[in-house]
Formats: sequence, structure tokens, C-alpha cells
Amino acid sequence: MNWGVILAGGSGTRFWPLSTPSQPKQLLPLTGPGSTAEAAVERLEGFIPRERILVVTGPALAAPLRDRLALPQANVLIEPRAASTAPALVWATLEAHRRDADAAVLSMHADWWIGEPDVFRRTADLALRTARTHDRLVTVGMVPTRPETGYGYIVPGASLDADATRVERFQEKPDAATALDLMAAGALWNSGLFAWTAERLAAEVRAHTPELAPWLDRIAAGDVAAFFKGITPVSIDVGVLERSHAVAMVRGAFSWDDVGTWDAISRIRERDARGNVTVGPVSLHHASDCIVWSDDEPVVVSDVSDLIVVRANGRILVTHRRRAADLKQLLDALPPAIRDLP
Repeated sequence: MNWGVILAGGSGTRFWPLSTPSQPKQLLPLTGPGSTAEAAVERLEGFIPRERILVVTGPALAAPLRDRLALPQANVLIEPRAASTAPALVWATLEAHRRDADAAVLSMHADWWIGEPDVFRRTADLALRTARTHDRLVTVGMVPTRPETGYGYIVPGASLDADATRVERFQEKPDAATALDLMAAGALWNSGLFAWTAERLAAEVRAHTPELAPWLDRIAAGDVAAFFKGITPVSIDVGVLERSHAVAMVRGAFSWDDVGTWDAISRIRERDARGNVTVGPVSLHHASDCIVWSDDEPVVVSDVSDLIVVRANGRILVTHRRRAADLKQLLDALPPAIRDLP
């Protein structure tokens, strides 16, 4: 049967000061009226039932996620420590396999924005069928709309069938010039939407991922604490996909954004005639191409352009949109009394 795995860890520091350790971005209404985590589960409605959706998160978020997502308690998997995406996905995949010997897993993140949910589900179904038919790890590639330097890229290889190709290579977060060259050569964004069977993922980890392989038997035996104590943190992309020769790609035709920085809000929310996005009690005067978010008091923005202005949790952030990706470095430089939020 098909299973869904949703990664819902992380603190979302690039959405400071709205995002906090107790209310990170996957619990925030960044993409619409509900949280991004709720949207991730709703996206699977009619395709994968809730009893076959697993969510991987940290101890602080387990209870609020259970409450919001209406999942069985045993379907919220709590990591003993944050160790990047490969350990989380291996654990969740083997847990799906423990419950269902024929499990194939669709993996996604809890903080994406996705348009055209029907097209998304068709693509997800194609990815899962490709994983079974060709016995490969499958990634979904998205046609780039800009030379994004914060995403990984996929260079497609030879065709496997009418819908799937081999992966020639991955290119992680290139500079702008390289991104343009990749786009011209037909490379696609690596969305992070993956599909595989439990057997194939375990086989590829044993063959290519020494950070995890020696401890696979521990997780298969249900000793989660020993598995996470022994492994070395590594991402699924670096630790498995980039090393494996059994990776396929299918194309996604739906709108997608990983909502990685404040600047993404302008791509996923409605803009006014001057290109502004506002949330909360905001008044604009001769402002253009700004993102202004207030969770409480009124904010007035006048005679400026290309700014991000956020009032939340007793803090005010004002920065240029082109610096949105640099917010983590800014936070690292701030005094803890200003930076740290409950």
C-alpha cells in the first residue's frame, strides 16, 4: 500500500520573528488560513488515508501536531535528536514497512506551498508507480521559473519510459550563473518530493550511506534511541540520492514553492496592484513590492519599496527583500535577549 511521510521538524528561523521554537513555520498560516502542516495532510485527502500518514518531528511539536492533524498518536514519530532528513526518512520508511510489508512511501515536507492539488496527487501517484515498476528511488523535478540559488537541481538522463528518466546527476545550490546554465541545459529543481519502496531505500542505504548503514538493524528491531545515538546526521540528498545509481525522476506540473524565506510570501499570496502583500492590520501609502505582516498592532508603511516588515512576538523586523535569505546570519549576530523567543 501507499504511505505518506511528512517531515515536520526544524525551527524556521528564516521566518523570525513570527516563527518561534514553540510555534515554528510548519504551524503558521504562511500559505493560507491554516498551517502548512495541516495543508500537507489535506493535500493527500482521497489519495493516502490518515491512518497511513506518518509525521516525523521533535518532542516540542509532537502534541500540537497531533492536535492539529487529527492523526493516530502512533503516527507522530518523535526524533530523539535532530539529525537531518536521511535518518528521519529511513526511520519512517522502515516503520511503514513494519506495519505493511508492501509499503511504498511518498515523502514530503510540512512547510511547502503547492498549487493544483489534483495535479500534485496525479504526480505523486506516478512517482509511487515508478518506484515500484522500476525499483528505484524517485524524485520529482520541477521546471525552474527563475535562477534560484537556494534550490538543488536535477540533470535528467536517459528515459526509462514515457514518464520517467534516469538521473544523470544532482547539482546542489549553484551560484546564479551556474543556475542559468543549468536551466538552459534543461535541468529541473529538485523539489524534495520523493517516492520509494522500503526495500529499495534500505538497500541503497546499506550500499551507499555509511553514516546510517551500521545501525539499520537497530531501527529495524525498533531500537530508535540506539539508531539515533549511533548515526551521523546527513541529508537524504547527500547521503543517499547523490550516491545512488538507482534514482529516477518524474516531472511535476503543479505550482510549488518550499517557502524558505519571507520573500516567498510574495510568490504564494495575493498581491495588490502595486505588488504588495499584507497580512494583519497593515496600512500602506505609496508603497510598492513590500511584504508587511503584523500579528497584533497596526503597522503603517509609506513611500518605500522592496521591504519586508514584520511585527510579531514583541519584535519588529525591517529588511530589504533581497536580503531575505540572509536572515539566519543576521540572527546569529543579534544579542540573545533580542533574538531568542519562547
